[in-house]
Amino acid sequence: MVRKKISKKEVLVGVAWTMIVILILTFYIWNQIESIRLGYAIGDLEMKLQNLEKEVEKFETIKSALLSLDNVEYTAKEKLKLQKPKKEQIVYDNFSP
Repeated sequence: MVRKKISKKEVLVGVAWTMIVILILTFYIWNQIESIRLGYAIGDLEMKLQNLEKEVEKFETIKSALLSLDNVEYTAKEKLKLQKPKKEQIVYDNFSP
């Protein structure tokens, strides 16, 4: 049986094609891994966004409770010891031109 001798050119072409295939597969695998990593990052950011939105709602509820007229009046009377002005303390200005 006679074996055909493989030339250097054929060996180099074979090695080149093998390297090209390996590079393409490496890029494809890297691309898939990067996509998965970005998916996890997006999921984490969406969860953080939901938590921040819940926190904003909580703070808005607290804000509206603190700014209610009953609470403001209580704070003014009880904590700050403010009183309603007397008639002689009220000053009226005539702003007509």
